[in-house]
Amino acid sequence: MAKAYWIGRVSITDPDTYPHYVAAAAAAFRKYSARFLVRGGTYEAIEGEARARNVVIEFDSFEDALACYRSEEYQAAAAIRKSCAEGELVIVEGMA
Repeated sequence: MAKAYWIGRVSITDPDTYPHYVAAAAAAFRKYSARFLVRGGTYEAIEGEARARNVVIEFDSFEDALACYRSEEYQAAAAIRKSCAEGELVIVEGMA
């Protein structure tokens, strides 16, 4: 079974509130065995517009990645994130 990944690009608009999102999202990430592969770090935008924060999170399956996003736990955290950051998130299945 192929793994799956959340790929997020984020611009934090309220740095005082963003840590509340991180804390709230932790429960969903634990529940679905998420593993952070990239969380911030140095980057260089080669093509297109950049965002200040880039994140890649690995899940055991595409189904787990979707379930995590759709979970009650994550949706509560997402409401916080949407109040303090702008960005894009895609969920993509990896290669088998």
